[in-house]
Amino acid sequence: MARPGRGSARPLLAALLAPVLVALLVAPARGRGGRGHGDWDADGLLPPLPPREDAARVARFVTHFSDWGALATISTQEGVRGLPFADVLSLSDGLPGKGSGVPYFYLSPLQQLAGDLQANPYATLTMSLAQTDFCRKHGYDPQSPLCAHVILAGTVTKVNETERDVAKQALFTRHPEMTSWPSSHDWFFAKLDITNIWVLDYFGGPKTVTPEEYYNVTFQ
Repeated sequence: MARPGRGSARPLLAALLAPVLVALLVAPARGRGGRGHGDWDADGLLPPLPPREDAARVARFVTHFSDWGALATISTQEGVRGLPFADVLSLSDGLPGKGSGVPYFYLSPLQQLAGDLQANPYATLTMSLAQTDFCRKHGYDPQSPLCAHVILAGTVTKVNETERDVAKQALFTRHPEMTSWPSSHDWFFAKLDITNIWVLDYFGGPKTVTPEEYYNVTFQ
């Protein structure tokens, strides 16, 4: 009997390996921030989205389950002075499952936005569930209103000594890499004092939430 040629086995091997390769390509990294970033297991720890009618709770949900967001400031940089300037920042509103709703940041004077905030502390923070498995699981594009996101406006201020340990624990627990960042960069803890809130989680435009409604949510 003639032995099958080597080439005839290749289609069969490709067919067998194809599902495995696809699974590896589309599978999200372990932990929403990747290994070493708090090791959040999104499938195990991300509960269902709160009812869309409860915009304040949705806002707190998105804030708590966001590891990063885009902070927009008014630029002081030559060439774009006075124009919007956005940068990505790691953030945390508290330990997993114990969010306070206050977005904390770890900033350095070497960052461009730190200089912007010194001149004008007003800023806008955007966070989206596109960074979790929620939108991928449901097939929502990051720009789709169904891929829930929130916009928080207010002023960024340096935390006082009383609140410093709270901010430190919140950030270093979820972003342990921060502990090894160069001390020569003069890092400091800051927070967004929220004045306005918009929630976009469905068609028909954003919903507005007051800071009082936002902070009155009991979130577990």
